[in-house]
Amino acid sequence: MDRAQLRSVQEPLKERYRAEPDAALVTLRASGTLGDGISCAVGTGRALAEAGLHPASGGDGSLLCSGDLLLEALAACAGVTLRAVATSLELDVQGAVHAEGDLDFRGTLGVDRDAPVGFRAIRLRFELDTDAGDDEVATLLRLTERYCVVLQTIASTPELAVALDRRRASL
Repeated sequence: MDRAQLRSVQEPLKERYRAEPDAALVTLRASGTLGDGISCAVGTGRALAEAGLHPASGGDGSLLCSGDLLLEALAACAGVTLRAVATSLELDVQGAVHAEGDLDFRGTLGVDRDAPVGFRAIRLRFELDTDAGDDEVATLLRLTERYCVVLQTIASTPELAVALDRRRASL
């Protein structure tokens, strides 16, 4: 897709969202089914991803770790966003995106109440091959950070609600 194609697809959407702001509000959904042992299967829209415990918390490594999935979502979103921005700026860019994060499993295992549960640090790194100038690359990175949904969600800590719908098991 080139810049003109991207604009032809996005411009009608932008016009509609300016005129009807509520039309831009979309609810994305994900669901999981509790599996055998300690696992949860999540439909990705294209395949079924079965998540389980990381080896550092007792898993055998045969199932996906939810922390890995989070980092993979970040890398995917950042990569797609970077490509869209590069297309819009008409920059030829190739390369890779890397996301890594640091976890202290004492927190999630309840070994140390002071140890955080969750990532204590996340790093996103781009390896780019491009002939673009330094200013263009700086703009590319700045706009990628600004418009990457997953990055901005992690950075801004959105409102979060947790609910339980309980059904009685029939014995």
